[in-house]
Amino acid sequence: MSFPLVANNLRESFRVVATSRAVGEVRELHGASIASAGATFQMFNAAFLAQPVSTEPELVQRILLPSVHFQSRGLAWAYWVCEDWMESRLRKRSRKVFEQHGLHLSTELPGMMADRLLPPVKPLPHLDIRRVRNGSTRDAFIDIGSVCFHVPIDWFREVFDSESVWENFAAYVGYFNGVPVSTTAIVHGGGAVGIYNVATTPLEQRRGFGEATMRHAIAEARLTHPFEPLVLQSTPVGLSLYQRMGFKTIARVAVYSS
Repeated sequence: MSFPLVANNLRESFRVVATSRAVGEVRELHGASIASAGATFQMFNAAFLAQPVSTEPELVQRILLPSVHFQSRGLAWAYWVCEDWMESRLRKRSRKVFEQHGLHLSTELPGMMADRLLPPVKPLPHLDIRRVRNGSTRDAFIDIGSVCFHVPIDWFREVFDSESVWENFAAYVGYFNGVPVSTTAIVHGGGAVGIYNVATTPLEQRRGFGEATMRHAIAEARLTHPFEPLVLQSTPVGLSLYQRMGFKTIARVAVYSS
């Protein structure tokens, strides 16, 4: 049963952001977890299933508890659901249950895992890849993320406004001819190395920049965590790349937002 690696690392990635912010909160409720950045961008005010769910009343309870939490704080929020936590018959009804409680499906993502990477299918470009600390690298990471994930830049900047977030959210920016073109971030936790924020600026896509930055970030992570599996959640755009790199789908993540 590998899907908890995806679910637990995903939750850890939000905890890293939440604990870096003065207004952030991390809480464990009955069968549900909260990792909230207290931000305008609702996707970073997150709830998660923390245990298996077999009945509809159980699922309703695990929706209502985070809902009360976020409503009392006046925050829009999102439920990141690893559907493998749910019994199969409940999984088929789950979208309707979430919608009945004011949460609407935003996206569905395959959760993927690889024990090791396959070699590149073609030579990758040479990039100057820099670890994000603050200043220009932080601004470049935020700019690329805002454009590629279609998020207002002020929202993205608010989430990553704390210097402490960069201690455990190991982010990298790839530069080509001095211009920032790609990003990747790494989060350790839940028994896995999680890969996040893989993005390339629109005009520079399909040139291998994203893969080069991602492979560099993974190599850095392997220096301290050489044996933990690699996990990520893929967008439709990135799926074929990750499959070529050796990732296989082991879970399904549905994201519902208020």
